[in-house]
Amino acid sequence: MKIDFDGVQAFVMIAELGGFSKAAQQLHITQTALTRRIQKLEAYLDLKLLDRTTRRVELTAVGREFLPQARNIVHDMTTAVERLKDMSQRAKGNFTLACIPSMTSHVLPEVIRCYAAQHPDNRIRLLDGASHEVHAAVLGGQAELGIAVQGEKHPDLSETVLFADPLAFICRSSHPLQASKSVTWNDMRDADLIGISSFMATRIFMDYQLAKRGIRLHGNYEVQHHATAMNLVAAGVGSAILPSSCFQEGDRPDVRKIPLTHPTVKRKVVLLKLRRGGLSPAAQAFHELLRELSARL
Repeated sequence: MKIDFDGVQAFVMIAELGGFSKAAQQLHITQTALTRRIQKLEAYLDLKLLDRTTRRVELTAVGREFLPQARNIVHDMTTAVERLKDMSQRAKGNFTLACIPSMTSHVLPEVIRCYAAQHPDNRIRLLDGASHEVHAAVLGGQAELGIAVQGEKHPDLSETVLFADPLAFICRSSHPLQASKSVTWNDMRDADLIGISSFMATRIFMDYQLAKRGIRLHGNYEVQHHATAMNLVAAGVGSAILPSSCFQEGDRPDVRKIPLTHPTVKRKVVLLKLRRGGLSPAAQAFHELLRELSARL
C-alpha cells in the first residue's frame, strides 16, 4: 500500500485554510497542481473528500471524518523529517563506539570532552574490549566505530591510522632502572615483569621482541588488562611493559615511565568502520573530530 502523502498534505492544508488559493500559496505550488493532488487522492481512495463550488470549498462527511487522521499523518511525517534534518545538520543522535581499554586512560577522554562540548545532547555507548573484540563489534554491527590496534586487515573494514604508540617500561621509583633515561629490551632480562594476557596485542609485540633476543619473562603474575598491570606496579608488585599512551608522568605517585629502545617498538592505533554504508550523523561527527585530534598525538 502506497500512501499519497502529497495528496493528504494538500487535503489538510485546504481544510485548515478554507480554500485552494491559500493552500496553494502555502505549499508553493499552483492551484492546478493542488487540484491534481486532490483528484489523485480521491481517485486512489475512491471517495470524495471535498465539495468545491465557485464560491467555497466544504468537506464531505467522509472528509470530516478523515481530517483528524490526515492531520496526524502530516504532523507525524513532518516531525520525523524535521528530526532527521536536525540530526543531519547538527549531528544529533546516539552511537556506539568499540574501543580497546588502553585508550580510555588519556586519549579517549580528551576526545569525548571535545565532542561533548560540541554536541552536548548526544550519547555515546562505549564497548571496551580486546582488539579482536573491537573488530568483531564493528563487523557485526554492534558498533559504528572502533578504535583498535592495527592487525590483519579485513576486506569489509576501512581503517585510518590515528597514531603510533611506543611501548614503554613502567616501574616504581624504587626500581633499579628508575633513574634511566631509556632502557633496552636486553635490560628486561632481570626485570620482574607483570605479564599481559597472550590475547592482547601488547603481549604479542612484547613476546616477539623478547624472543628475538632470547629473553624469557620473569614474573609471577599475568593479567588481562593494562589498567590491572598499572595498579600492580603502583602497589609495588613488579614492573610492566605497556603502551606509552596508558600512562603520563604524574598519574601515579612513585611510578615512572621510561622509553624502551633498541629497538623502539610501536603499535599502530587505528579507527575502524565498515566499508559499506555510511555513518550516522553523530558517529560521523565523532569520526571527523577524532581524525583531527589524532594529528596532535
